Amino acid sequence: MGFDHRRTVTFRLAQAAHVYRVRAGSRLSRIELHSGQENLLKALETKDGQSMSDLASALGVQPPTVTKMISRLAAQDYVERRAAKGDGRQAMVFLTERGQKAISSIDKVWKRIEKDALAGIDDKDRKRLRKLLRQVERNLGAAANGDDKELEDKAGGDA
Repeated sequence: MGFDHRRTVTFRLAQAAHVYRVRAGSRLSRIELHSGQENLLKALETKDGQSMSDLASALGVQPPTVTKMISRLAAQDYVERRAAKGDGRQAMVFLTERGQKAISSIDKVWKRIEKDALAGIDDKDRKRLRKLLRQVERNLGAAANGDDKELEDKAGGDA
């Protein structure tokens, strides 16, 4: 038999991430949010009044994605856009009162999912799992940067 991808750590990680997104999506829908929107609101909780490009960078997504998210959240009165002081062309994004109130609901959702996800796993193993996942994240981030460099080298070599 050939390579069984279902036995790999990365497959299990992808499956766990998928189940997490489904669970989070279900719980977030109860507070009228879609998956991903909670991360944007939490980023604004950390630092209110960010530019679209700062938010895109913080969330690791492309600017058009953030623009679409902001439009939807603004339509629901979670955030508002204001012209930047000194540069009216740049929009800064702020939490509204509704957005600020949503933060505690988001925290409750995340705490509940964390509790469900880690049921039966002791504190020592939880700490080890967090450490291992951070390492996987670093490894994949470094690999992605290496892939970018490799593509740049190939493009430069073909010129």
